[in-house]
Amino acid sequence: MRTLLIFILTVFAFTSNAQFTWPNGAKAAVVFTYDDALDCHLDIAVPQLDEFGLKGTFFCTGNSPCLYNRTEEWRAITKRGHELGNHTLFHPCDGTGQDWVKPEYDLRAYTPEQIVAELKTANTLLKAVDGNTERSYGYTCSNYVANGVDFTDSVKNIFVAARCDGPIPETMDDYKTWKTPSYMSVDPDIQDLITQVEEARAKGTIVVFMFHNVGGGYLNTAADVHKKLLQYVSENQGDFYNDSFINVMKYVKENQ
Repeated sequence: MRTLLIFILTVFAFTSNAQFTWPNGAKAAVVFTYDDALDCHLDIAVPQLDEFGLKGTFFCTGNSPCLYNRTEEWRAITKRGHELGNHTLFHPCDGTGQDWVKPEYDLRAYTPEQIVAELKTANTLLKAVDGNTERSYGYTCSNYVANGVDFTDSVKNIFVAARCDGPIPETMDDYKTWKTPSYMSVDPDIQDLITQVEEARAKGTIVVFMFHNVGGGYLNTAADVHKKLLQYVSENQGDFYNDSFINVMKYVKENQ
């Protein structure tokens, strides 16, 4: 009886502490996302990703000059496994304490119907670029309230998944694919970024990186630091599952 009790407790402990099962025996997932459809994404981020055989997701703002001027290049990167995600048409944000937000693009003045219409129109624009009918979303400024109304339910109905901000999850239980936490990279050194990867590996969960400029500009990550991060993940690829944000979120949904 005592032996049976010990066996049952051992099985329970193993089950309760079991990590999420990632593909090919990986210990964690690492996802690279980039906001605002910037020239540096095509000039620096994509070539570096391709060099190490890694995939990225680019949350494109519809009124991006780069998206307009270099449409064919954006279309081409999707053929290589990168993803174009929705980042609205005009990048509206809650303007509280942010004087760079124009009054007409302040989410405090948007109606819920207005933001939903903008998201659907942005999906149409992106479909014209890559032909895809499924899409993921990157919340602008990680905001999900328009004129006092939470529009998360609408996001869940329109998109496969959506990225927000927040810490690396302790567990994949109840992981919210419509509001996934991410680490915003702002002037980091390489150890800052590797620490995030190692925390995800230790917990058996996931780190989603949120980049803006790579190689100079606002919310910047130095090009050499970005490259060193990709190299680190590539050199430890047996431990890390990498794919586009939408594909990783599909996997999570199917295996939760």
